[in-house]
Amino acid sequence: MAQFKTFEARVLKSTPLSEFTKHIELEVKGVSHFGFVAGQWLSVKTMTPDGEEMTRAYSIASPPSANGHVSFCLNRVQDGFMSNYLCDLSAGEEIAFQGPFGDFTLRPPLRDTVFIATGTGIAPFRSMLHWLLADPEQHRGHEFWLLFGARFEQDIYYREEFERLAAEHANFHFLPTLSRGGPEWLGLRGYVQEHLGSIVGARADIHAYICGLDKMVKANRELLKALGWDRTSIRYEKYD
Repeated sequence: MAQFKTFEARVLKSTPLSEFTKHIELEVKGVSHFGFVAGQWLSVKTMTPDGEEMTRAYSIASPPSANGHVSFCLNRVQDGFMSNYLCDLSAGEEIAFQGPFGDFTLRPPLRDTVFIATGTGIAPFRSMLHWLLADPEQHRGHEFWLLFGARFEQDIYYREEFERLAAEHANFHFLPTLSRGGPEWLGLRGYVQEHLGSIVGARADIHAYICGLDKMVKANRELLKALGWDRTSIRYEKYD
């Protein structure tokens, strides 16, 4: 059985994104650079009060960088231990993890790409898009759409960041859609799959990356297949 190195990381900052969601920034200890590919995840380990070791996987919500920092986007879960434990951590506290793991990463050669997310499924796409758009050589000549579904306006995580990226890059289009938007909401309404067809049209030369709960992932995969997409152009990661 493979043995993976365990790293320790110190919480630098824990920032609320909504009533039940936090962005947690961590500094990996003992390294000047922590290497990973945008879209990968880490396996966080801790002991429960009953003395049981628990591990949970969390996508990295920050782009690869020259420092040893990584971030998570986490939801509190009723009666859930790990996510609530992480959301309760304060600056200076430490966690242990293994990784990085996973192949939910950008597939070469790069094409025009639509990213489809709901909730904390936005995490790997925050990593990918910040990495992509940081260097013109990585994204020149391609179009990118981020279709992000939420219930209410306050649930559009990282909204200001994505709006700024869209303002700075004409080839990046940020499209939040709300299933329960109030009367003041002037953007898209409904579920992500209701708007996907208008983005991709009849094109089959686009890559689609989907991340979120199983029901949403399934609905979008079925829509793309009905439009004639090859399954190799559709990549997805499901959250429980």
